[in-house]
Amino acid sequence: MSVSVLSVVSRFLEEYVSSTPQRLKLLDAYLLYILLTGTMQFLYCMLFGTFPFNPFLSGFTSCVGSFILGVCLQIQINPQNKGYFLGISPERGFCRLSLC
Repeated sequence: MSVSVLSVVSRFLEEYVSSTPQRLKLLDAYLLYILLTGTMQFLYCMLFGTFPFNPFLSGFTSCVGSFILGVCLQIQINPQNKGYFLGISPERGFCRLSLC
């Protein structure tokens, strides 16, 4: 069982590195950073309490919102989704993200 899981993960990583454009890799790194930041905030809240609840709530909500906007940008600039976003260039999608 673990051999098949390792082979699936290694094949996924090989295909990701070889076929994913650099823009998407950079955006994926940003999304991973936001995900880890939100996870750390949530774990801190669970382990140590929510005494200053407003800062936790605003920080966690900011992480969730940024993650959602980043995923929307990733969907728009992915070359495999060009058919769904006719007339929207990657630069226009990034501009929309910047304005939000």
